[in-house]
Amino acid sequence: MTEPDARRLAADALIAIEDGAYANLLLPSMLADSGLTMRDRGFATELVYGTTRMRRACDHLVDRFVMRQLDPPTRAALRLGAYQLQMLGTPAHAAVSATVEVAPRRSRGLVNAVLRRVSTAPVEWPSEAVRLSYPDWVLDRLTDDLGHDDAVAALEQMNEAPEVSERPDGYTQDLASQWVAASVGAAAGERVADICAAPGGKATFMAGTGAVVLASDINPARVAMVAGNAEATGAETVHVAVADGRRAPWRPGAFDHVLVDAPCSGLGVLRRRPDARWRVGPEEVIRLAALQRELLDAAVALVAPGGTLTYSVCTLTASETVEVDAWLGERHPVLEALPAPGEPWRPHGRGALLLPQAAGTDGMGLLRLRRPEAG
Repeated sequence: MTEPDARRLAADALIAIEDGAYANLLLPSMLADSGLTMRDRGFATELVYGTTRMRRACDHLVDRFVMRQLDPPTRAALRLGAYQLQMLGTPAHAAVSATVEVAPRRSRGLVNAVLRRVSTAPVEWPSEAVRLSYPDWVLDRLTDDLGHDDAVAALEQMNEAPEVSERPDGYTQDLASQWVAASVGAAAGERVADICAAPGGKATFMAGTGAVVLASDINPARVAMVAGNAEATGAETVHVAVADGRRAPWRPGAFDHVLVDAPCSGLGVLRRRPDARWRVGPEEVIRLAALQRELLDAAVALVAPGGTLTYSVCTLTASETVEVDAWLGERHPVLEALPAPGEPWRPHGRGALLLPQAAGTDGMGLLRLRRPEAG
């Protein structure tokens, strides 16, 4: 029987992710079946998530010494070895020999030779995007929208593993998401619509105030996830529904608060979704910004006089934050902007932006509006 091995599991996971598997869905099941100790599970997670994040940088380190096409298992082993050598600082004698053991037999000589060169050769990065290990368009877009220094700092922060924040009810949720849920201002007895609710973290948070939360999502499986999280956290005032937020089946003005935590490009949470940077393209920003406007257009009608609309996205692009804000201002001028939160948020249009490096959290955009009593 083969002994459990964190590097072997990591190599297998990297091959599957390269073939289209989602890291956050794949890895838990692999770890559960692995027989690894808790310590080795943590090491395997670091190897998979870290190597996936730094894939482009690892490829640069390796490709300097490779003169032929690489098959996926050999490529995965070389990325794994390069990550340990360059990013983890693992001693060469340990990183190289252990990685060679999990490489295909046919390519172990090549993997050994290349990793030994990687361990000793000085590094010159051809571009900042390669050094940071992001697609060029991500660096370019955030540089245009945030400025060079903030963009680079955000991207560097999102190359770090996320910290775990556990709420008093046991639910694990990043502080930025908790701040967004708190900003809705839900109070006991009030009615709240969370129209893009999955997986349910914000809905259960708001229910903790005693508010009645109608949590909906278009995907039945994701609604089941919300229901499961409501049950697990004891959030008895969360009621779930399968519904398209663009055509929500509720009467106009039915809610004291409406939260649109909209689908977005996710460029503020790339540390949490290690493979997302390689999946999302610039065309997605355009498509999702259009979807965000449709959702908000429908959500405005649900807000009662005197009630509030909160718009949040876990991204940093101008297209999905200040440009949506400007559109809302023209489309629904009756809505009044509420004061933006203070530090660590920064003013952004009529709302606020939370950069990942500001407090070591996810990056978020937030906008809060109120419908006047007579509006």
